[in-house]
Amino acid sequence: MVNQSQPQHPLAEVFGFPATDMSAGANRHRTKRLCPFNNKVPNCTKDKAQNPLGVCSVFQDDEVVITCPIRFRQSWLIADDAADFFFPADVTWTTLTEVRLKDADGGSAGNIDIVLCAYDKAGKVYDFGALEVQAVYISGNVRNPFEHYMEAPAKRGGMDWTAEENYPRPDYLSSSRKRLAPQLIFKGGIINAWNKKTAVALNKGFFTTLPKLPEVPKAEADIAWLIYDLKPPEKDGTHYELFRERVVYTNRPIATDLELKNGEPLEKFERRLACGLDEVVV
Repeated sequence: MVNQSQPQHPLAEVFGFPATDMSAGANRHRTKRLCPFNNKVPNCTKDKAQNPLGVCSVFQDDEVVITCPIRFRQSWLIADDAADFFFPADVTWTTLTEVRLKDADGGSAGNIDIVLCAYDKAGKVYDFGALEVQAVYISGNVRNPFEHYMEAPAKRGGMDWTAEENYPRPDYLSSSRKRLAPQLIFKGGIINAWNKKTAVALNKGFFTTLPKLPEVPKAEADIAWLIYDLKPPEKDGTHYELFRERVVYTNRPIATDLELKNGEPLEKFERRLACGLDEVVV
């Protein structure tokens, strides 16, 4: 039975542009499979580098839900907002992406999506904070409508997918239980033990599904929840515009009945950050 509330076309943005946008810029990004949101390379690499799943966001009722973490990098607004939580206003900082976090035994404790590093005039890192970016998982199949659309975008910008099997929908429960919660408990535990702060960037609709945590003043918080939404483009050839809706400050969730790992020595991690900054200097 078709859900009458679900949008006919499930795909909001494809390779950075609305699926209905047939401007030269949108067509170029679709043809070349380009990412306009500061990916590590010019092309989209989501799912498969050779055959990327270029869906940045999907529709849910009247909302647009971000399903690709790179989508949050538009204009690097998330870095500015995280820096406002981590550092004083006059600090010089930069970012490193996908930074390996190690436990006390040298094993991997996962990657930090983005580390913001504060450094002095000599280039020495003296403070940092961890920014985790949480897009939403999809239930159902999003590649089928994507590939169907990509065969003829001009004809299928308004396609009706509602009668198809496995219509794609945001899966907030899996996104929080399988991804976000483990990050905050395990990686966040190491970062918190170092007396460093964490920021989490996520979509407004996702945040509303999370268990409510007691809010605390900014100066007392371990975590800043950076909550974003998308404004529709005003004309063809432009993107949906990412904007920060609000920031919520909390302490880190308490882990119960879990064996938490200790991290590597803080000084060792900071040395790796310094090496990472040296590698990006040109």
